[in-house]
Amino acid sequence: MTLADLFAGRNVDIQAMQARMRGLMAQEGLPYGQRTKTYNSRLAQELGKWADTQPDGGSMHAALFRAYFVDGKNIGQLDTLVEIANQAGLSGAEARQVLQTRRCREAVDADWQRARALGITGVPTFVANGRGVVGAQPYAVLEQLVLAAGGTPRQG
Repeated sequence: MTLADLFAGRNVDIQAMQARMRGLMAQEGLPYGQRTKTYNSRLAQELGKWADTQPDGGSMHAALFRAYFVDGKNIGQLDTLVEIANQAGLSGAEARQVLQTRRCREAVDADWQRARALGITGVPTFVANGRGVVGAQPYAVLEQLVLAAGGTPRQG
């Protein structure tokens, strides 16, 4: 779906929203492309859940971020996700099998159920000790969330 269709009739300035995101990403040294579409991320979530069980699987999350937010790839397509798994250093064949059998469907369903129970309606949402912040936020806002929840200030 195009972003224009997604936000139609909702009084959203897409260019301003993207400029804000680009600025937040730049502050953290992260790339951000000019997206024009949004895609169903359900299979990508299942792939990420599987990757969390693999050695060096953390690389999958960065690869999915880049594919979606920088390269504008359709992360709802099986072949695209297999390609991303390969690029992240994971087995594309196993990724395909995991997605075709929907091996991680129940685990992602449980994540969604927990999110609904916490009242989470948007992404990203950051929760620490019962407190939450919705939306992409600068580092300082996330640091305040963690400190308010009893975290220890970062040294150095």
